[in-house]
Amino acid sequence: MAASLLVPVASRAQLHGGPDWDTAGSAPGQVPGQVPGQVPSLAPANQNAALDQLNKILKASQLSPTDRTFYLSVRAFLLSRLGREAESQKDIVEMGRVAPKTWSIMLWSTMPGLAGGGDRAAALRTLDHGLAAKPNDTWLLVAQAQVLMQIADYSKASGLLDGALASAGGPVDRRIAVFYRGHANFNLGNYQQAADDFDASLEGLTTAKTRMNGVLWRYAAQVHTKQDARTALAKDLGNENLYEWPGPIAKFLLGKLPAGELEVAAESDETAKKTNGKCPAAFFVGMEAVRRGDKQRAREQLQLAQARCPTVSQYNWAASSELKRL
Repeated sequence: MAASLLVPVASRAQLHGGPDWDTAGSAPGQVPGQVPGQVPSLAPANQNAALDQLNKILKASQLSPTDRTFYLSVRAFLLSRLGREAESQKDIVEMGRVAPKTWSIMLWSTMPGLAGGGDRAAALRTLDHGLAAKPNDTWLLVAQAQVLMQIADYSKASGLLDGALASAGGPVDRRIAVFYRGHANFNLGNYQQAADDFDASLEGLTTAKTRMNGVLWRYAAQVHTKQDARTALAKDLGNENLYEWPGPIAKFLLGKLPAGELEVAAESDETAKKTNGKCPAAFFVGMEAVRRGDKQRAREQLQLAQARCPTVSQYNWAASSELKRL
């Protein structure tokens, strides 16, 4: 299983300014004998055993709605993988009954990570079942786009994200849709559109901590535009305390921290260690080399980012796309 799947749902939903989840129920898996947030191995040889274990977990009466929808989403994926589509659809319907307001966000949270385990077709089919129950839902369309970007189908992902943005019913929905459209545009080489999308994803975010991710990605896109990426970054973050991760990345990009010290921070900072900080560190060192026109350094760092970042990661997609253009 991809490690990103096992993060509590709140972490992924809030990563880009997502909705506030009930923290008391945000760690799926409060079942006796079951490690919180873990799911059975879904490797092909273990699929039937995994299904049996999921069935047992879902019989537990003490599961919270968040936990139950989490495990239902995993079982729906596994059932689709086993070719049992009608049963997979039933689990999606049950998710809607258990958590009518948040079930589609749960599918957004789980399907890209499950897809990264190797069966993207099953993830896309499961999301299709979700869209049959809730047509044009922003979160489900974004999730499908994320899965497609794992296989570098950025054109189709971009079309889905246009639809996701058109369907967005509030600021959070719009923010997530435009942020991922920024990634589709970035990987298609539409850098100005990507910079505009990342900038739009910052709307309504008022603190450096919540703005940091979008600001850093805007920098990466502006490296290829007529805009001065470093000046725009300094305007947004120049007066902020950049010691808290991923602040050191911004500090490096502003020329206030050597690359070696950034690498040390990525390996020693507690938050960085928990979030694979060495992955974005390598990517942004590479993008700074692109900005300076140092192709050899850029190639080395972007190849390192490819190796450090899982295929579900935006940094992996972007590093692969940049390497093709060097």
